Amino acid sequence: MSDLRTQYLGLQLKNPLVPSSSPLTGDFDSARRLEDAGAAALVLPSLFEEALRHEEEHMTAFLHHQDIGHVEAEQYLPDMPDYLSELDLHVQRIERYKKSLSIPVIGSLNGITPQGWIRHARDLQDAGCDALELNLYGIASRRNESAVEVEQHYLFLVQKLLDTVSIPVTVKLSAQFSSPIHFIGELEQLGVQGVSLFNRFYQPDIDLATRHIVPRIQLSHSYESLVRIRWIAMLRNQVNLGIAATGGFHTADDALKGLMVGADVIHLCSVLLMQGPAAMADLLRDLRQWLELNEYASVQQLKGCLSYQNAINPAAFERANYAELIGQDAWLKVDLRRGRE
Repeated sequence: MSDLRTQYLGLQLKNPLVPSSSPLTGDFDSARRLEDAGAAALVLPSLFEEALRHEEEHMTAFLHHQDIGHVEAEQYLPDMPDYLSELDLHVQRIERYKKSLSIPVIGSLNGITPQGWIRHARDLQDAGCDALELNLYGIASRRNESAVEVEQHYLFLVQKLLDTVSIPVTVKLSAQFSSPIHFIGELEQLGVQGVSLFNRFYQPDIDLATRHIVPRIQLSHSYESLVRIRWIAMLRNQVNLGIAATGGFHTADDALKGLMVGADVIHLCSVLLMQGPAAMADLLRDLRQWLELNEYASVQQLKGCLSYQNAINPAAFERANYAELIGQDAWLKVDLRRGRE
């Protein structure tokens, strides 16, 4: 039987399939079902600094800045000794998971200020998280904000956080960096132990009837995994840190491709939201069957066999693949033929 074990962030995992941050990992019953179905670890829903700040400001205004002109009215302010903030609830969730689950629990943090990153990273570590995923999400929307400034800002935040916590840290990145491999190399030099490639940003939409900007949540598709596979293939032999592939991984075939180019773990989200935790067991079964059918003794043997360094035609990961495809018109003929059917 093929050995599915892998290592990520210094953690020994029983297989490479890890549910990423989602409502499923935030619900205790779902988390238990994911573990029972074979999840090797799980990433908690992100703790958003701006949401916590908004909650704190709202409660401060409500409890300490009442001014309606009647001193007697103060006695009617509610006594809330049992009030639990979003942070309190998040900490309680981690503590419960650590007591009840046997798999590693990875915290997720999405901060906006150095103080917030540091404060809440400590909270997650103290609650018992085995590792911490930093979700670097920001939009460079100002004309005078250069790519160098964006990267330096992130590196400053990461360094401050690494100086604060002792648990392994991984960084979840978008694909929108000018030179992602260079930036990941900078993160590795700081001491980051892993990266997760790539974040999926939900895009705002426009309601034509109301003229309002509205959020739209769209689940991923397998074809989205290809951009992750391409960059991981080129990254694998240039860094020594752990790599998680995330975004568009729905089938065992998707996961196998991610492992072949060098990912250490495959993060799953949309497929679990659509099919439920039981999909984890199906993916593991199909993954194991493929390895045994193709005579791979272990996931470790498979990992990186088609990275840029090991691929038969490594240039296919770069411009050569694009030029070859554009030089053909077969795909156009196929599309036109389908249009006539």
